[in-house]
Amino acid sequence: TIPSSFVCVRPTTMGITCSKNTDGENPTTAIKPATKEDLLAVQGVIDKILEEKNCGPLFVRLAWHDAGTFDMNVKGEWPKAGGATGSIRFEPEINYGANGGLINAVKLLEPVKEAHPSVSYADIYQMSSARAIELAGGPKIDMIYGRADATSAEQCSPDGNLPDAEAGRESGKYGGGSMEDETPNGHLRKVFYRMGLNDEEIVALSGAHTFGRAYKDRSGLGAEKTKFTDGTSETAKQILSDGKEAKYTAGGSSWTPQFLVFDNSYFEYLYDKSADEELLKLSTDQTLFDDEEFKVFAEKFRLSQDDFFQSYKKAHKKLSELGSKFEPEGGITLD
Repeated sequence: TIPSSFVCVRPTTMGITCSKNTDGENPTTAIKPATKEDLLAVQGVIDKILEEKNCGPLFVRLAWHDAGTFDMNVKGEWPKAGGATGSIRFEPEINYGANGGLINAVKLLEPVKEAHPSVSYADIYQMSSARAIELAGGPKIDMIYGRADATSAEQCSPDGNLPDAEAGRESGKYGGGSMEDETPNGHLRKVFYRMGLNDEEIVALSGAHTFGRAYKDRSGLGAEKTKFTDGTSETAKQILSDGKEAKYTAGGSSWTPQFLVFDNSYFEYLYDKSADEELLKLSTDQTLFDDEEFKVFAEKFRLSQDDFFQSYKKAHKKLSELGSKFEPEGGITLD
C-alpha cells in the first residue's frame, strides 16, 4: 500500500498476528479516561519516535487506513460504520491486502500504549499521523482526542473499503463491490463520497503523496528503488524540514524527490510532463489533473502551498474524526 495515502492494491496478506488488546476484556471500564496531560505525554513520545525513525509516512498511512473504513450509509450501534476506532490493530483487518506492512507501525506504537494505557489506540494512531505531518513541515492540524477504541476483532470493518491506485490486472476495473468503477476518478469518488468527503477534500488528501514512498512488496506498485530512494547517491539525500539530513531505509518509489518533507511539490511534479520518469504518477494521481472538477483544486494547490495547507488541514481533521466516539463528548484539545 502507498505509505502516505489511502490508494492501494491488494498484495498477498501477511499472516502476521497483531498486537493483543492490552486493555483487558472490558477496556472501556478497566482504564481511567485520558487527560490532557496524558495526551501531551504521548505526544512527546511520538515526536521522539518520529525523530529517531523518520517513519512519518508510515504513521500517516496507519491512521488513514484505520479512519478510511468509515461508511456513512451503515446504520447501527457504534462502531458498526467503521472509522477511526483503532480496529486496524486486530486480525483480520491488519492482514487485509490494503494494509500490507502496517503491522510495523502498530508494533512501533505498541510501547506507547503500554506506557500510557489511558490513551486509546485510536488516539495514538491519529496523533502519530497529525504529528508526522506537522513535524515534516506541513500544517498544524486542530486535532481533538478522547476517541474510544474498538475492543475486539468482531468490530473490524469489512475488507475492500479503501481505494485502489490502479485497475485490477484481470478485471480492468478499480475497486470491488459497490466501490468498483472503470475509471480512477469514478472509483475515488465512490470511496470518498461514502465517507462523506467531497472533491476538494479528495484532492487535498491526495496531496499527502508528497510525503512517503510506495513499496513493491507491500502494494505491488513502484520499483525496488530509484535514484531518489537508493540511500547512497547525492540525488537520494533527504533533507528534513529543519535542514538536517535524514537517515532512512533505502527502497521504494516516491512521488517527489524530497519525500520526507510535507509541501505542495506533489502537485508540481504531477503537473510537470517532463518530470523524472522514476517519480510515481499513478492513475489515481493523474486523474487529479484530467478530471475537470478535480483539476480546479489540483491547479489551485500547485500554485499555492498556503491554499493547499488550508484545505489539507481541514480535510485531515475531518478524516481523523470519521466514525469516532469521543469521551468526553466533544473531545479533548491540547492547545
